[in-house]
Amino acid sequence: MVRCGTARIAHTVAASLFLLLAACSAFAHSSATLLLEEPYGTLGFFTGTGHAAVYLSGVCADTPVHLRPCAPGETGVVISRYNGVSKYDWVAIPLVPYLYAVDRAEDIPLFADSRMTAFLRDRYRRTYLESIAPDVKHGETPSGNWYELIGSSYDRTIYGYEIDTTPEQDQALIDKLNSSPNVAHFHTVSRNCADFAKDIINFYHPRALHRSLFADLGMTTPKQIAKTMTKFNSRHPEIHFSRVVIAQVPGSMPRSTAVHGVVESFFKSKKYIVPSAIVSPIFAGCVAGVYFTTRAGHFEPALNAKVFLPDEDPASPVGREDLNAYRTELKHYLASEYPETAEPRTDKAWERLQGRARPAIDADGHPVLQIQVNHRNVRVGASAGNLLNGDAPPELVRQLIVARLQAELRHPSSHSLSESEIERDLALLQKTASDRDSRLASRATISETTRGNRQ
Repeated sequence: MVRCGTARIAHTVAASLFLLLAACSAFAHSSATLLLEEPYGTLGFFTGTGHAAVYLSGVCADTPVHLRPCAPGETGVVISRYNGVSKYDWVAIPLVPYLYAVDRAEDIPLFADSRMTAFLRDRYRRTYLESIAPDVKHGETPSGNWYELIGSSYDRTIYGYEIDTTPEQDQALIDKLNSSPNVAHFHTVSRNCADFAKDIINFYHPRALHRSLFADLGMTTPKQIAKTMTKFNSRHPEIHFSRVVIAQVPGSMPRSTAVHGVVESFFKSKKYIVPSAIVSPIFAGCVAGVYFTTRAGHFEPALNAKVFLPDEDPASPVGREDLNAYRTELKHYLASEYPETAEPRTDKAWERLQGRARPAIDADGHPVLQIQVNHRNVRVGASAGNLLNGDAPPELVRQLIVARLQAELRHPSSHSLSESEIERDLALLQKTASDRDSRLASRATISETTRGNRQ
């Protein structure tokens, strides 16, 4: 009797666990997110079409060029095509490293400059991407486009358009890509990054995305496939669809610019359209006609998008009134903190100071900045996870967080900024607060440091 009772209990427990797992699996889902990435730098100045990639939440990778289904707790990979990255046609990078060149969200720097960005990228490359971008002689960092595989959010703002997928679809894509030759034959017109992203989304939903013969002169562009993806959603409302915006990390890195299609880029660029109108008014008129007829510029990437947060669910963007209130709050703080300056630009002062600092890693693997103060090296935690763990004067720490707040609140648009981010930064600022005497002593130390660095 005891054995039968035990068996019945075990059977009941097993059945309950099965039902619990079945219920949990009903909420678990995988997805494919088209990433529309703004242009930046010299190439962005001349073309303005940006970049496209695909984030697959249910697909992970044993190596950057061999895919597998994700295990529980894993967050998927971004898979993309870049020109000139070793010999491969596509490379898969985990989401957080793809965006920030770090393994953990807590290590994302609060204020990024070119030195910190290069440091984090090279450190990640040496750990995970030696097979893709090996050291050159004497262990030096190689040149090439490998850096675009990691830390994309230091260079630009990114927009994501997500649709649900199934594990069966994910497995079919894994089998297809693993069994096909992964050999680069990039072509700007016919086999570019947007073509690759289009093919991935179309694998899940055939003919969902397509190029534009007129607006882009037959070339596939990131903006066009993002536009057709939103139209696909309007035709298929039964498929779960969501939008997200991933903000460019605040800092001194040049800001990315609005993404355009081919004709739109030509029409909106004075460097192209003005000489064309002088040389051939008929040609310029044709360009204008195509632009207005195809409504090439009538697509807002951030429309109805939530803000991506690395360690939280996406959040609604901060409202304009709230944004102005935060700006006023910061202005009042700076007025009390720096009464001798009408409108201090702490971010610019911090840029100069950080430019002389040396990026490093602390004992726990978190990024830090080593700065010389009064002939003594001090460490400032570079991320929210270790900001308060260094041995730098409080004013130096405070200057970093104020610089971040100034940089993120100065942005003319609020669509890529969430209230929780601002509140977190204000809370960090509050933790750096000290009494007036300590502030004055610290400020004197910083002034001496700045004067010493200028000499």
